[in-house]
Amino acid sequence: MLLISCPWCGPRDETEYHYGGQAHVPHPESPADLDDRQWAEYVFYRESPKGPFAERWMHSTGCRRWFNVVRDTVTYEVLASYRPGEPRPEPPRHEPPRHEPPRPELPRTGGDR
Repeated sequence: MLLISCPWCGPRDETEYHYGGQAHVPHPESPADLDDRQWAEYVFYRESPKGPFAERWMHSTGCRRWFNVVRDTVTYEVLASYRPGEPRPEPPRHEPPRHEPPRPELPRTGGDR
């Protein structure tokens, strides 16, 4: 279960929200000039990245407002939420743990016992 933080109401369970697809998709400037292929691209074609992804969500059982969320599509972790019109925040960078290579064992000498 996701815990999503509404910018107006605070953190709530994901069951209070409705997903609205990819965020920051600009509306066509001249919709009447688009042919069927261009409309299909606008309506249906979206990015599907692995990692941080900006999405639109609506707090349907709360304030009923739309807002944006940056969510990691691999871990499902919600990295940030922000109001429409605000710039997308940079998600925190998660550095992978650094593992030291195993050290070779030194040969034992007779005096170590």
